[in-house]
Formats: sequence, structure tokens, C-alpha cells
Amino acid sequence: MDHIRNFCIIAHIDHGKSTLADRLLEFTDTLEQREVKEQVLDSMDLERERGITIKSHAIQMVHHFGGKKHILNLLDTPGHVDFSYEVSRAIKACEGALLIVDATQGVQAQTISNLYLAIDHNLEIIPVLNKMDMDTAMPEEVKDQVVDLTGCAREDIIEASGKTGYGVERILEEIIHKIPPPTGDPEAPLQALIFDSIFNSFRGIIAYFRIFNGRIHQGDHVKFMATGKEYEADEIGILQLKQMPRKMLSAGDVGYIISGIKSSKEVKVGDTITHIKRPSEKAIAGYQEVRPMVFAGLYPVDPDDYEDLRNSLEKLQLNDASLSFIPESSAALGFGFRCGFLGLLHMEIIQERLDREFDMNVITTVPNVSYHVITHQGALLEVHNPSGLPDQKHIDHIEEPYISAQIISKSEYLGPIMNLCIEKRGELKNQVYLTSDRVEVTFDMPLAEIVFDFYDKLKSISRGYASFDYQPGSYEKANLVKLDILLNGESVDALSTLIHRDNSYNFGKRMCVKLKELIPRQQFDVAIQAAIGTKIIARETIKAMRKDVTSKCYGGDITRKRKLLEKQKKGKKRMRQVGNVEVPQQAFLAVLKLD
Repeated sequence: MDHIRNFCIIAHIDHGKSTLADRLLEFTDTLEQREVKEQVLDSMDLERERGITIKSHAIQMVHHFGGKKHILNLLDTPGHVDFSYEVSRAIKACEGALLIVDATQGVQAQTISNLYLAIDHNLEIIPVLNKMDMDTAMPEEVKDQVVDLTGCAREDIIEASGKTGYGVERILEEIIHKIPPPTGDPEAPLQALIFDSIFNSFRGIIAYFRIFNGRIHQGDHVKFMATGKEYEADEIGILQLKQMPRKMLSAGDVGYIISGIKSSKEVKVGDTITHIKRPSEKAIAGYQEVRPMVFAGLYPVDPDDYEDLRNSLEKLQLNDASLSFIPESSAALGFGFRCGFLGLLHMEIIQERLDREFDMNVITTVPNVSYHVITHQGALLEVHNPSGLPDQKHIDHIEEPYISAQIISKSEYLGPIMNLCIEKRGELKNQVYLTSDRVEVTFDMPLAEIVFDFYDKLKSISRGYASFDYQPGSYEKANLVKLDILLNGESVDALSTLIHRDNSYNFGKRMCVKLKELIPRQQFDVAIQAAIGTKIIARETIKAMRKDVTSKCYGGDITRKRKLLEKQKKGKKRMRQVGNVEVPQQAFLAVLKLD
């Protein structure tokens, strides 16, 4: 065990984690020259196209140093705030972390939150200054920021470049010197923590684990403690670019197990594997349960695909434990699922993966957050969906979730950022100048306000410089109303929203105007109305497509024309009673992009 090092790479989005991981793999000859490509560990097409890491990836490297062979287990983690749950899982399986900071951009919000996560788990931190080959690098200023943040000595900060490979050798030396080897007793009963899993259509479910105590051999009878299910370890092994089978793995190792599990419900991330003959007394303390931030309904375009969608979501949940879903039904869209996501990017990625990996075409409803409704009897109801709201007469008040948001930006953009946060009902809590031209502001604001377009607006007003991170806070009392959208007097439940009373008129008006553009014209007039309870606050009308029935009357008395128009009018009235309005998918998505 003295020769094993388990470490992860943490950083803000776009600071060059995956590129630096590529150089480490090349330097340790884990990659052959013909296998070299950009972002080796980003296995999804989606990750390459967007240039972001979505999944944590584990890989084992062998490095010869000081005449000894060292085994290095690396976990490359995502940097976006929506995937911070992946980071927390990777940190749980490690003893150390490389903290990567971009020398051209400096410390950003996600750098800080990931660092605190690593410090909470007592990880050894090695700070690395990446992108030193860039002309715009500011090493001295950024080193000051890193020293302030981590309290390390200036000479401990490693200068490196993921692009050219500069500094990679020193990083590997520091990993071996500074990161402690795993502790654990190979002779104790087996305790292995499952930190990830994937679905393989031929082999069933493959679980990735980290052994804390004991040993596991191929063919052992093992038990998963959370589910109580028993299996045989058909194949165990280590994770390199491909899965490499091994006969035995011991304490400190990171590996995988295949035991022919077919049902996705049987594998839970955070579960402990132990032996049946000599079981461990207690399970390893798992991860904190993930708390979804944004809720949206996913419905199959074809109602017959409901079961297929359920299977697809279960398989996706194996690969992404932060996705949660429960069945629900909607009058407009039929049967579907209410899904919980960590943010809007997470939601977008899940939708895209369902389409690519499972060929599932889905309709997504307007994302919202969960509210607490207090009734006059004092009962507390948790509402995820505006249609689940009880009648107004039963409601005493509604509470909405608040977050504590940290924004780091150049001080010249402070004014517009303040205006944006105040516009979103934010309340300034703290303002700290990190350097003469970098400022950190902390706001308390409603989660519902940042769900839609907050991040996009923040990036555009700060020219991409501002970085944003948030922690969930408490529930606060709020003046919220349910805004319904009516088409010809019929409520479309998928378009209902809970909104602050002050913003409701403006939002309702914009919704009606937008839907007027998107809903195709029918053979009859379509009234689009926004209503709070029984009060209509905005209306637009889509005029009917009309045939010119009077064209054949080229003279004579007006009553001839009148008679034809009256006949048409009756037909339109009858058609309106039986006709229904199809709402296109763009209309549900357009609500997100009202600006």
C-alpha cells in the first residue's frame, strides 16, 4: 500500500483539468502514441463537443520514481457548478487533490467551493498554476490569490502547462511526496465503497469501487450492504484505458466488479461491498444525499414510449446518481416523470443524453423549484409543480427556497452585477475585494430567480469574467401567486408557473405575446389568456384562418353576402366547440427564453 496514491483533479470550469490529465497519462506511458487524442478521459461525444467534463473518470497510472514502482489512481472531475455532486463522490475515494488554477483567469468561484469540499474531507492539496505558456498569464498575481486561499507557501505552487507538458514531472513527484498512501488493513473484513457505476448491455451493471479494508478475489461471494443482495464476483479488475481483469485487489485499490447484475435498482452509489462469510460490522459512511435544485417534467412525445422512458432514466441514473425522478401525469401531456436536476445545464445534458444514448424524444415542461405551502390548519405541503397547489382559500402562506450566491468578478463590472442581483430579488450580504481589481460579492436570493437566465445574463454583463457558485439556504416566506395560461378558456397545466406577484403581470403579458407567435393559426379564433385565479391579467388573440366565402358574390343585394358570412360564422362557432389547440414543443421551451 505504500506505493499507491489516490488523487483527484479539481478546478473551475475551463481551467484545463482534462488537458493536464492527458499529459499525466502520456508522461507515465499509460497512453501509447497512437491512442493520443484531445481529452482522452472525456468519453462522451457530448463532452468533446461542448469542451466540458460531465462525468468523473477513474484511471490507473504506473510511475517509476526513485527506483520504485508507484501506482497512481487519478479521478478527473467536472468543473461546472451543476456537477458538483460528481466532485464530492470523487473526493470521497481519494487522499489528495490537485487544485488547478488558470494563470490567465485566477481563482474563480467554483475553485473555492471545490477546495472547501476537499478540505472538509482532509485531503492533501497540491496547488498547480496551469496555462503558463499563454501570453496573458499573470503568475505573480494569481500566486498571491492561491496563497491567500490555501495558506500554502509560494514555492509550493507548481507552474505547469497542460498544452506543452511543462511542469508535469514535478507534479508527479509532488503527488508521490505529499499525498499520503491509503490507510487500511488488508487482513480486516472487506469494506469497499461504490463510487460510480455504468450499464453495459452485454455484461450488466459494472460497479466502480474503492477498497478501504480487506481483500477481494475473483469468484468471491459478496454482499451489497444497502440492498442486502448477494452476488458472485465474476470479474474484478483495475481501470486503465480499458478494464484490466485481476485475480485479487487489496485495501487502497480502486477497481471494478462485474457480477451479472441486470436491474439498475440493485446498485446504489455510496453502498458498501463486503464478504458473505466474514462480513464487515458496519457500512462505510456514504455520501450525503443529493438535493435536486430544479424540477421539470419529462414526457415521451409518443405516450406508448412511457415504459421505455422509465428504463432509459433508470440506466442513466446508474451513470449519474444526482438525477432523481418520480412518475406523474399531466392533463395536457399524459404520463411522464417529474425529474430533479442540479441545474439548467444538468437538465439540458440529461435531455441530450436521452436523445443520443437511448433514442428517446421527450417534451420538457417549464423548470421550477420546490415550494413549501403552509395551510390554515398549519400543515406543511411540499409542492414541486404549480398544478399540485391547493386552492388559494386553503393557503396561509407559501415559502420558497433561498440560496447564498458567491460571485467573483473584476471590480469594473460590479455595478451591473449588483443591479442584476437586486432585479432578481437578491439581498447583498457581503462584499470583499480579493485584490485591487477583483471583488467577491455574496447575495441571498430566491433559487427560482436563478433557474431561468441568471447565469447567461451574468456572463454577458461581465464579458465572461464573472464566476458564480451557490449553496442552498433556508426557506423564506414569499408573496407568490399561481399564473395559469388559458387557451380558449382551457388551462394548459404544463405552462402554469408560480411567480412573485410583482413580476406576474409583466411575465403573463410576455408569455401571451410569445405563444401568439408560436401556436399555429387554426380554423377558429384562439384566445390566449394569462390568469391569476379567476382574474385575467393579459390576453392575445390568434385570428382564424378564413376562406373568402363572399368571393363568388359579384353583385346583387348585401343580404346574399350577409347570409354566406352568417353561415361561415356558425361553422366557426361549432368548430371552436369541438376543435382543440395543439401546443408545439417550442412553446414549452420558449418560456425559458422569453428575453
